[in-house]
Amino acid sequence: MGPSAYRAAGLAESIRELGIPVVDAGNVAPAPFAAPLHPNPAVRNLAETAGWTRALTEAAFRHSAGALPIFLGGDHSLSAGTVAGMTRRAEAEGRPLFLLWLDAHADLHTLDSTTSGNLHGVPLAYLTGRPGFTGYFPPLDAALDPACICMFGLRSVDPAERAALGQGVRVHDMRDIDENGVVAPLRSFLREVAAAEGLLHVSLDVDFLDPGIAPGVGTTVPGGATFREAHLIMELLHDSGLVRSLDLVELNPFLDERGRTALLMVDLADSLLGRRILDRPTRSF
Repeated sequence: MGPSAYRAAGLAESIRELGIPVVDAGNVAPAPFAAPLHPNPAVRNLAETAGWTRALTEAAFRHSAGALPIFLGGDHSLSAGTVAGMTRRAEAEGRPLFLLWLDAHADLHTLDSTTSGNLHGVPLAYLTGRPGFTGYFPPLDAALDPACICMFGLRSVDPAERAALGQGVRVHDMRDIDENGVVAPLRSFLREVAAAEGLLHVSLDVDFLDPGIAPGVGTTVPGGATFREAHLIMELLHDSGLVRSLDLVELNPFLDERGRTALLMVDLADSLLGRRILDRPTRSF
């Protein structure tokens, strides 16, 4: 239901107001994938998630040719496919892929380490080539270098994930953001992307935001990014000219309040695509 909520919130119309042509490519259907039963009994929906990953990988690669695709979801397992597809796109263009991960969670569990069995907690482990996914998920064309990942907003990390974070991933948790703000660390990362002539994929999880402004998510964690912090990140990303693709994930319309989370996410996408503060009319809701 997440994609439908974004459509109802006027995502396509809002982008067109910026003078950007939009094509709605419709919903992706999962591809068949015969994943065997995993020895970790907690793991749930493995074959279905692997099928979605295969389909989204193909869709991301296909729709990123000469365009900036926006992927709508849906839980964060979506990124296992979208980032894999964008890694393939970057490889086809002879450039590295960089990933900005805006999330309360690290999502670095493997199929063996997850205790919840929720596969929205494993995409980065899969994408970085950590062991245990062979035969259970589609094979990767190329693993994502952890040194090319920058995480913003972490505030709920399990012990198994904490160990994986020491393998080169750049992390700016909410303590770091409280102390140093978002501008300096983000600009530092963007300079590296530009110096490497990389493609940048941005993955924005609703729970990156404070639940006081974005209640429409099933994984709320208090103390998230404020309205202005989130918009400033999007504005800086637009100014960089580096963003090649975007995920908008974890929106649960059943948990939203009169669509306010969907509208905020649409507004943030607009900021990334060029809407400025002075362009924003006052609206009644």
